[in-house]
Amino acid sequence: MSNLLKQLRQYSIVVADTGDFAGIKKFQPQDATTNPSLIAKAATMPEYRDLVDKTIADARKRSTSTEIFLASAMDGLFVAFGVEILKIVPGRVSTEVDARLSFDVQGSVDKARTLISLYEKAGQPQERVLVKLASTWEGIQAAKILAKDSIRCNMTLLFSFAQAVACAEAKVQLISPFVGRILDWFKKHTGKDAYPAHEDPGVLSVARIYNYYKNHGYATEIMGASFRNSGEILELAGCDLLTISPGLLQELHDAQGELERKLSPEKAKANQEDKLSLDEKAFRWMLNEDQMATEKLAEGIRLFAADAIKLEKMILSEMK
Repeated sequence: MSNLLKQLRQYSIVVADTGDFAGIKKFQPQDATTNPSLIAKAATMPEYRDLVDKTIADARKRSTSTEIFLASAMDGLFVAFGVEILKIVPGRVSTEVDARLSFDVQGSVDKARTLISLYEKAGQPQERVLVKLASTWEGIQAAKILAKDSIRCNMTLLFSFAQAVACAEAKVQLISPFVGRILDWFKKHTGKDAYPAHEDPGVLSVARIYNYYKNHGYATEIMGASFRNSGEILELAGCDLLTISPGLLQELHDAQGELERKLSPEKAKANQEDKLSLDEKAFRWMLNEDQMATEKLAEGIRLFAADAIKLEKMILSEMK
């Protein structure tokens, strides 16, 4: 009998959710994802001091103002960590656009192109990079524009069916539904301390999206994200991709048992749902009617923006 992580790899692509190179090397995932929170945490680790110092020094040489320096250093750090990650994983790395651009279509497009340009200058082709954008209406429209340049996007902070439908219609590369954060909201608002994995609201949300995509022939990939426990992960075995923190990867590696595939295109046929088409007005109304998704999307943007600001403060402190 093999461990659960090995069995999970048979059904889903396993992605490491970390900026820590050691954690990525240990579990040998196909892809890796990062965000401002993970990069800010990794940037404070002593083992990455040289990488951080070099990136900040390079940004200082290119800058004529504090504003330009900060933007250059932030982009440089995200890409520097991404480049190192791509030396480890055989697949793709996801790099996030500043959350403060979540309602700015052109700003998001420009930042995405800047990140891709930096990756290409570092010798990494754009095919190996997924640009992460918040799943706002503006973020989805930015992804639609970028797709015309063959720049692939990973739509993050996705909590609702409306967001998933709009992303599929925009033909984005990949979506990242946040399983654990959905669970957090329901636990807070229902007073329940726990849910069985098969009744977990985040799990049910991803399963619904998976079935909808497979039944209607959408090519957009689904990557379950933001897990709170291994039960959520096992209940989504068969999802296209699953991005998992090092702690939960270790837990799955250490666990023995038989793993059942829970999601598949064949099983999806039993859960058919009519196809929707959402313009901006319909999208905004449908999202507005979902209290959980509205609150978690706004909160997620604020949290990622706060982490970006923390990283900026750390960079500025290096100038003193």
